[in-house]
Amino acid sequence: MDLKFSHIDVLVNDLEAACRYYARLFCAEISRIQAWDRGGLRVRYAMVRFGQERFILVQPLQGNLKDLLDSHGEGTIYRHCYTTPNIEAAYDAFVAQGVQPEDENGNALAKTSLESPSGTRILWLPKKFGSFSIELLEESELNKFIQDIF
Repeated sequence: MDLKFSHIDVLVNDLEAACRYYARLFCAEISRIQAWDRGGLRVRYAMVRFGQERFILVQPLQGNLKDLLDSHGEGTIYRHCYTTPNIEAAYDAFVAQGVQPEDENGNALAKTSLESPSGTRILWLPKKFGSFSIELLEESELNKFIQDIF
């Protein structure tokens, strides 16, 4: 499977304050604030980019990430995100290995349901080690999304 590391996701209480901090600290570019609202999960998020590095600051408002923030605290790195040139082939490869891809709430994800509120096709692997999560996104769609939000 052809995967490339993309970014990490970090929980924060105050998205604007966190964006200002990293913009000042690293002279980073900060994307427009985005919203994700689906299946009981509501968050606001922004991408921080400096040089070739990037990460996403996530302010949970409702759902499992709000519970994670409340229990583990601000600054929790809870997800590593990777891109793949073909999300459907990645889906098939995981299923062939006996791993059922999931949605953002931990429910079984059908291959026909890879679309996300961001417009990028996406899947998550089941959490095997506490709250740590791995996310896969279709590379070309993520690149377009990043261009659109900056």
